[in-house]
Amino acid sequence: MSGEPSAFGQLTPDSVLDAIESLGLRCDGRLLQLNSFENRVYQVALEDGSQRVAKFYRPGRWSDAAILEEHAFTLELAEQEIPSVPPLSFDGRTLHRHGEHRFALFEQRGGRAPDLDRDETLEWLGRFIGRIHAVGARRRYAVRPALDLHSFGTEPRALLLAGGWIPDDLRTPWTSVVDQALDAVRHAYARAGDVRTLRLHGDCHPGNILWTDAGPHFVDFDDSRSGPAVQDLWMLLSGEAAEMRAQFAALRRGYTLFREFDERELHLVEALRTLRLIHYSAWIASRWHDPAFPAAFPWFGSTRYWQDRILELREQVALMQEPPLI
Repeated sequence: MSGEPSAFGQLTPDSVLDAIESLGLRCDGRLLQLNSFENRVYQVALEDGSQRVAKFYRPGRWSDAAILEEHAFTLELAEQEIPSVPPLSFDGRTLHRHGEHRFALFEQRGGRAPDLDRDETLEWLGRFIGRIHAVGARRRYAVRPALDLHSFGTEPRALLLAGGWIPDDLRTPWTSVVDQALDAVRHAYARAGDVRTLRLHGDCHPGNILWTDAGPHFVDFDDSRSGPAVQDLWMLLSGEAAEMRAQFAALRRGYTLFREFDERELHLVEALRTLRLIHYSAWIASRWHDPAFPAAFPWFGSTRYWQDRILELREQVALMQEPPLI
């Protein structure tokens, strides 16, 4: 979770257009910055009337090898006609460099948010996630890390405490509840047992799924890691326990048409949610030197923010004691 203070300081509109044109394309000068905090992403108009999406990777986050592993995974998915959006290749390369920045170019795809209130939509998503996982299970990542308790739990905890982000009067209660939460996560993993890990989308929330009349396509594999299959399913669930059970049943019907689902992984749903919550706060803290973050998260570090996080983790500790969804 590192990055340089001036990670994107030199990335001006002119330098973005120059980078695109270095690949032999001709831009017409129109440039729209899209909503992305981790990287910088732009919609770029070309002189032939088409558009591309350019992603400039945050310096210091992923190695070239890790980015190329992600690219290779999405290209595998595209070869199997699974609707992901792989990077475009120029002279046999998908990762490019312009000055101090690395970037990739993608086809521009439109779409709307999926309607997760419909069983038909959830089954459809389940089918495609099952297909993604069938490909993801074929081989392992050699460079990209795993989603685990250390990288999403104990390491973020240490970063937040060492950085002095938590108000003094809340430091002890936050430390107490985060330790309880991490202990509950360990127990959840113990109950699940030795579940299989595979290459995942990793951040499969509704914002990374674009829906058209032809169905879904999955975007932004930037957080792709190894982990349990349920990581790509639980973020599509919401509401009370009964609602989530029904939603998961629809997802599972589609998923198991292409891949078996290990039901022991249901012990991990709330554990994975807990790790994501802890990691999220540490992610904001680790990016605070980026001017975009104080502007977007002005409430971070306030007493109210950390009071809410303490209550949130207490709720998660209780939820992790409950039986799994089914």
